[in-house]
Order: sequence, then structure tokens, then C-alpha cells
Amino acid sequence: MERETRVAVFESEKTAEIQLVKSKLEAQNITSFLNDNYMSFTTTPTANTVRVMVNLADEKKAFEIIDKMLKETEFNPSNN
Repeated sequence: MERETRVAVFESEKTAEIQLVKSKLEAQNITSFLNDNYMSFTTTPTANTVRVMVNLADEKKAFEIIDKMLKETEFNPSNN
């Protein structure tokens, strides 16, 4: 059995952003995984960042999808 290598393609503390990225990737048939890590010295001890991970083979396509999404107004933080 071959081991899958996963890479982080996006991270955020905001659940809504994570879910949006995950749904955009899944709409393009890219399986994603979530990796929760507590943030360290730069924030409060209760702050939590979540990373969206994909298989290495899907990394390039995932970044293209995320790049396009970041340019869309629905994801622009200044519009919130």
C-alpha cells in the first residue's frame, strides 16, 4: 500500500473560510482533510488555526482553485 503525502494549501482561524475552501475543492473532486493546531506565541492560548490539507498530487490544482476564490468578492474580508 502506497503512503499518501498531504500538504497544507490553506489555513485560517475562521470556520466559515475553512468550510468555503473545503467545499470549493470538493466541488472540483479534490479530497481535502482538516488539521487543527493550537496557535502558539502570537495569539491567545484559545485561538485555533485549521489547515486544509490535500494529497500532494492535487496541490497545484488546489492552489489554482484557492487563488481564484481569493479574488472573488464573496471571500474578500473587506466586504464583511
